[in-house]
Amino acid sequence: MRVLIVEDEEQLADAIARGLRLHSIAVDVAYDGQDALELASYVDYDVVVLDRDLPEVHGDEVCRGLAAAGAAPRILMLTAAGRVRDRVAGLELGADDYLVKPFAFAELVARVRTLGRRAPRGVPAVLERCGVRLDPARRTVTRDGREITLTRKEFDLLHELMRAQGDLVPAAELRRRVWDEFADPGSGVLRVTVTSLRRKLGPPPLIENVPGRGYRL
Repeated sequence: MRVLIVEDEEQLADAIARGLRLHSIAVDVAYDGQDALELASYVDYDVVVLDRDLPEVHGDEVCRGLAAAGAAPRILMLTAAGRVRDRVAGLELGADDYLVKPFAFAELVARVRTLGRRAPRGVPAVLERCGVRLDPARRTVTRDGREITLTRKEFDLLHELMRAQGDLVPAAELRRRVWDEFADPGSGVLRVTVTSLRRKLGPPPLIENVPGRGYRL
């Protein structure tokens, strides 16, 4: 799962990002609405944590723009305006959930994970390819009827490869999608995760490595 934090209070935004990364969630940060819309135009985020009171482009406009996208991310609106009419207005703009500041971080994590488990708009709830069946909502994987237990990163990696429907996915894009923009390409974390995923999926091998380019299922 990949999350975008949109918050103009930089210390708060960075603190949320650090906390989510400790829960193995890939996170990017935008400090204003314009940057958020630009990032979302070329990165397929699963969840956007969106502050409503933003400079430049207001959070309401960001919410409308994201909700209108063809494969829109789930939106958790984060704001100090906690009146019922404020919450209703936010949901009517296209937000999926609403959390009032100040908030308990554990609740934020739980809400992000809940939104991330929902099937993305415009994407089939269950993906099937080469005998592998992946259910994003239940986070379950089977191969030829055999249940496979994966770590969070292995599951997310397989999800990205299956969404590509056999197309090659560049290694850099997998690192960005499964980890985040700060993933060290020299760390070998992608290669190690692919190796572990191959072992768990079993023979015959399904994941092809195209040296210097990326991977495909």
